[in-house]
Amino acid sequence: MHDNAGLPGRLPSFGERVPGVQATPAEDLRFRGGHTIADLKFVNLYVGGDDCWSKSDIRQIDSAIAAAMADRNLNNVMMQYFNNRPITSVALPSHPLTGYRPSTMTQGDVERCVEYLYRRGFLQGYDLSATVFNFLLPRGTVLTDDPQLSATAMTQAAAQPGQPTLTAAVRAADEDQKSSPVPHADESSSLMGLGGYHGSIHIDGRPVYYTADVFSERLENGRFNGIPVFADPWKNVVATLYHELNEARTDPDVQDAIRHVGDPAAERYLGWTSDRGEECGDYPIDESRDLSTIVREVTLTDGSGKVPVQFQYSNAVHGPEGPIPEPHPLR
Repeated sequence: MHDNAGLPGRLPSFGERVPGVQATPAEDLRFRGGHTIADLKFVNLYVGGDDCWSKSDIRQIDSAIAAAMADRNLNNVMMQYFNNRPITSVALPSHPLTGYRPSTMTQGDVERCVEYLYRRGFLQGYDLSATVFNFLLPRGTVLTDDPQLSATAMTQAAAQPGQPTLTAAVRAADEDQKSSPVPHADESSSLMGLGGYHGSIHIDGRPVYYTADVFSERLENGRFNGIPVFADPWKNVVATLYHELNEARTDPDVQDAIRHVGDPAAERYLGWTSDRGEECGDYPIDESRDLSTIVREVTLTDGSGKVPVQFQYSNAVHGPEGPIPEPHPLR
């Protein structure tokens, strides 16, 4: 069934799964009752600032992800998770994060940065219930899902004791809990195929949402950092952002479910997940034999250009689906 999966130039027909991918109704997503974000806002934060990022890459990433998240035909797929009501996405002005260029960035580091920005007042004025802050890692930085601070962050914290610290998050479920609808987080790094993740922390009783996204490319030593599908790394960043932002809007409070994984009622925090704990972007990545079939450049609905995206899971076709001209009828 996968013989034609790698054919170049082959895009799914409207309302069809990616060619060569079998229907997987058992992997369909179910709504668990948690928070979702129909009207999403997001902010790109470039770790390392202008010293680490080219103006061209910043311009292209900002433009492409704004267009992809606002595109009508792409959103027609995602509307099934919002009772077919219109969904919107607004890209707010991006910002550099200067003075910090880590060789490794852990989830603990990301969450410490979120709290630091909050405590310093940089997040004032944002609607935190609907805004996602994207931490875009510079070239060469390795991302891990370790809840502890990295050595670099620990050194900086010791040098600047007045800055806020975070209590480490509770580790996720063990391997024997894979059947749970609560997503489990395998300990991983971007050198082992991790492209990014989304999560949240609570500060002053309020959730603050974030993603962390790798500059995916082949390194000079031949190893991969992240998930490089395109030759131009900026396109890989956009595809990762598209994956994470769609998961963040359909399952924003997943981190709360993971933190309370021992609680029988932890499922109440979840939005849309499969019975195995997969989110809308996960199963297409996990089960694809050729990522180029689901990580593609697609033409924008208005014909203004192409954007790199990762096709998301669609209950309507029981698999990953490209842009469609009309939303699927609700079942």
